[in-house]
Amino acid sequence: MNMLHQAAVEGSMSRKDSKGRILRSNEVVRPDGRYVYQYYDLKGNRKRVYSWRLVETDPVPKGKAWCESLREMEKVILKDQMDGIETKSKLTLNDRWDAYISDKPELKQSTRTNYRYMYDKYIRDDIGKMLIKSITYSDCKRFFNKLIHERGFKPSSVEIINTLLHPVFRIAVRDNVIRTNPIDGIIAELKRSNDWVVEKRHALTKEQQTAFVNYVRNHEVYGHWYPLIICLLGTGCRVGEMLGLRWEDVFWNDGYISIDHSLIYRQQDDGTCRFRVTTTKTRNSDREIPMFGSVRKALKEEYARQCREGFCEDEIEGYSGFIWMNRHGHVFSPHNLNRALDRITRDYNAEEKVNAKKEHRKPELLPHFSAHHLRHTFCTRICEEETDLKLIQEIMGHADITTTMDIYNESNMDRKRERFARLEKIANVF
Repeated sequence: MNMLHQAAVEGSMSRKDSKGRILRSNEVVRPDGRYVYQYYDLKGNRKRVYSWRLVETDPVPKGKAWCESLREMEKVILKDQMDGIETKSKLTLNDRWDAYISDKPELKQSTRTNYRYMYDKYIRDDIGKMLIKSITYSDCKRFFNKLIHERGFKPSSVEIINTLLHPVFRIAVRDNVIRTNPIDGIIAELKRSNDWVVEKRHALTKEQQTAFVNYVRNHEVYGHWYPLIICLLGTGCRVGEMLGLRWEDVFWNDGYISIDHSLIYRQQDDGTCRFRVTTTKTRNSDREIPMFGSVRKALKEEYARQCREGFCEDEIEGYSGFIWMNRHGHVFSPHNLNRALDRITRDYNAEEKVNAKKEHRKPELLPHFSAHHLRHTFCTRICEEETDLKLIQEIMGHADITTTMDIYNESNMDRKRERFARLEKIANVF
């Protein structure tokens, strides 16, 4: 529409509607009966909104689709202008998330890949398609409930999704795209409404640890896992830290192991999966771990074996001389280790049931556990003997002392019960 024609059309619009109602400034009614409100956006561009209804009580003309009344639209526009909000933003949640993740150069590649995988799999084709300005708290709650009840998400997985979305909405608030963060407080409500109990990771008991280690040591099939398992149980390393360990990280004379990198196996942005060497989990994770006697012995035996049979052949991003390898001379992933732990536990429990039946006793079974449980078990054993929490935190590489304190408190429950019993004798004076 050229400017002369546009002016002619607008000049033909009435300042009163067919009901004799006087229209406000910037309101007009077109010859076809449609109401128009004109305004300027935050960038100075002229905009218009249209409606067949002036106020909320007006009916929609016969044959026309339902629409919000013009005055309702005006309220939203004026409020947005007062708050500096862009009313007609066409950006979707996907648009905002893509911009957010591309502007995070500080993220590790492995973290970035995990975030993108989770977003693309669970968010992009769902709530991600919605205009970010239109997303409400109720929309977010419905989305999370679908993850919980239809996809079987556990609390930890839901919190990961929240970690992905919350900063995107927060930045949109700061950029004046939306007024409030629609996801604020949603995790707390989901915990209440779903009666969540976050499962704690429990350590192996001393008896379970002994039974497990003895079974592996003497097993003709699983015996080759023994040195690695001893080192996991004797250092408390995260699995990536242990699998990335090189012979040059072992300081035999000084009696410690240096931890300053981690080996991961992840899907990359191009869709392929490969091994990468990355930094440790947190700044506190770079540390020196004391090399206890059992660990030293296991490493010595492993080194002697490799002197006879050959060392790891892999070089990954400039790192070589890896300690732990499969029978083909290559490093293996945490998944390989956890599958081995599953098989060992399965076979141990099967044999224990048979033996217990023969001996007419209750079987002492091993729980299902992962490599990370071995780290937790190591920390628990230390906490049972050591009271210096800062020292334990340093050995474990915990970023937050509360993590150390939680494990310490759990490991010393029996000791606390004994103290409570003594206190009861003191306090019971009547």
